[in-house]
Amino acid sequence: MYITNFHAIEERIKSERGAVALLVAKAGPRARAIIDLSIKEKIRVERTGVHELNRLAGDNRGIALEVHNSNDAKAGFEELLDGLEGRETALVVILDEVTDPHNYGAILRSCDQFGVDFVVSRSKRIANQTDVVAHSSAGASAWVQLAQVPNLPRAIEQLKEAGFWVYGADMSGETAFKKKLNGRVAVVLGGEAGLSRLLCESCDALISIPSLGHVDSLNVSCAAAVLLYEIIRQRD
Repeated sequence: MYITNFHAIEERIKSERGAVALLVAKAGPRARAIIDLSIKEKIRVERTGVHELNRLAGDNRGIALEVHNSNDAKAGFEELLDGLEGRETALVVILDEVTDPHNYGAILRSCDQFGVDFVVSRSKRIANQTDVVAHSSAGASAWVQLAQVPNLPRAIEQLKEAGFWVYGADMSGETAFKKKLNGRVAVVLGGEAGLSRLLCESCDALISIPSLGHVDSLNVSCAAAVLLYEIIRQRD
C-alpha cells in the first residue's frame, strides 16, 4: 500500500506506525522536507523513476510512502478496552457499515481532533485503509487506534460490561444537547442506510442532532464531528 498525500505521509512517519520506505522520483521543497524527516526517523529512502512511481502509486506528487497493510496496524479490541481500565472518562466510536473512504477518513480526522480513545468497526463492510482514507483524514488515520471485530453487538455488550454508556446516532433519538454524555461513552454511527435494528436495540439510548434545514439529516462524517464536539464540550 502506498500513501501519496504530503500531509498524510508526514503524519504516518511521525506516528511510527507501519512505514516501510519513502519512494522518491522528483523532489521539490516539500518533498525534500519529507526526505529529511524520513532520514531522521530512520525510514529508508529509495530513488525511483517517474514511470515506476506512477505504476506503483498513480496519484503522486513525486513521492510515495510504502506502508504495511493496514491490518498490521490494528490492535485487538479487548487489548484496547483493557487499556482504559481505571479511567473515569473515555470515548469510543463504533462504525456500522461506513463503506465510503471519504466519510471514513473524515470521521477518523474528527476522532483524532476530539481525543477518541479508539474506533471499532466490523471485520467486513467497512472502508479499507487506502490512500483515499489517509488523504481524507489529513493524516489523522496514522494516529487513531483501530479495532475490527466480527460481531458489533457483542462488542457493545463488552463495552457496557466495562462501564460504558452506549449511544446510537439516529434521527428518532433524543436531542444530544439535552442528554448527559459524561463519563465512559461510546457512540455508534451508521452509514448512509443508518443503524441496523439490532444495533439500535443494543444501545442504551438513541441520540440525534436537531435539524432546522430542508434536508432531514447530516452526512455521517458531519454528524460524527457534531456529536464528538458535544461530548467533549460537556466533559469540559
